[in-house]
Amino acid sequence: MVTIGIVGAGLRGRLFAEALQAQPDVTVVGLAEPSAKVAEEARDATGLPVTASHPELLKAFDPDAVIVATPDFAHRQIAVDVAEAGKHLLIEKPVATTLDDAHAIAAAVHRSGVRCLVGFENRWNPHVVQAKAAMASGSLGEPITASATLSNSFCVPTTMLSWAAQSSPAWFLMPHTVDLVLWLTGRKPASVSAVGSRGVLAKRGIDTWDVVHALVTFDDGSTATLSSAWTLPDAGDGIVDFRFQVIGTEGSVTADLSHQGLTVVSDKYRSAWPVSGRIGRSQVGPAVWMVQDFAAGLVDGGDLGPGIDHGVLVTEIICAIEESITTGQTVGLSNPSTRPTGRA
Repeated sequence: MVTIGIVGAGLRGRLFAEALQAQPDVTVVGLAEPSAKVAEEARDATGLPVTASHPELLKAFDPDAVIVATPDFAHRQIAVDVAEAGKHLLIEKPVATTLDDAHAIAAAVHRSGVRCLVGFENRWNPHVVQAKAAMASGSLGEPITASATLSNSFCVPTTMLSWAAQSSPAWFLMPHTVDLVLWLTGRKPASVSAVGSRGVLAKRGIDTWDVVHALVTFDDGSTATLSSAWTLPDAGDGIVDFRFQVIGTEGSVTADLSHQGLTVVSDKYRSAWPVSGRIGRSQVGPAVWMVQDFAAGLVDGGDLGPGIDHGVLVTEIICAIEESITTGQTVGLSNPSTRPTGRA
């Protein structure tokens, strides 16, 4: 039996708790949440005990593993403490929002020898899995270029995230697309050039980037372009726009995850995601399958998925994107020939 604690009792923490309820040989022992209001909501929703902090969670329940489901910028102390306590980790993407924090977490994981999964949940997205299979088959040839767009409507930074001003489209969205192009192409990133704009969200009281565009150049000369915005209209076609393409020497693979063949029209036109929520008695979706696979891997000792070193690489790339926006210069990435690729 593997016991798991969850730090962060908001929407993601509760989703993970529910996803693990019927997982064989797994027990969620409790959650940690500093907000009394959120903690009470989590108790009501999950029926699980909720402590006020992660040290209390570790002391009270001594779990085998901990899921870090706190805001992006609040991972370091929790992850370091958990790793140093000898507990396995699932850390939400990005692993951290500064290189110093990312390296501190990685050092703690390596020192302790615990297992760690960074939550790039699209590794469990059926569209992305099929795209990876197409690339791995060799039928599309060698990658020439890739592109990915992942954007949200205004309601995400203005309503869903209380901490949006401490994040950005680059930090909240681009970890997904950076991981996606690294995994699909298997290439090593060499440099980043990026531009962005801001001011629209600032007028709504959220001083962060509205839109970010990045060009990643790999060590073999191939490229990837990434775009993310937090400014889609709320009256538009859903709150997420997610598309990607990889062009190879012999073919290409393209997906539009915003449109999965189901639309609902009433007072507004909406694309719906059939692969999410509940189907019968089962909870479904990439985040659900990711956390269930994490738990199963702890039980059987199998592969967990993208680990801490890959998580650090993604943080390094997004830090480089921010630096390039600020300086207007192309930013080189250190030692691309020796770093791990998105295969991890």
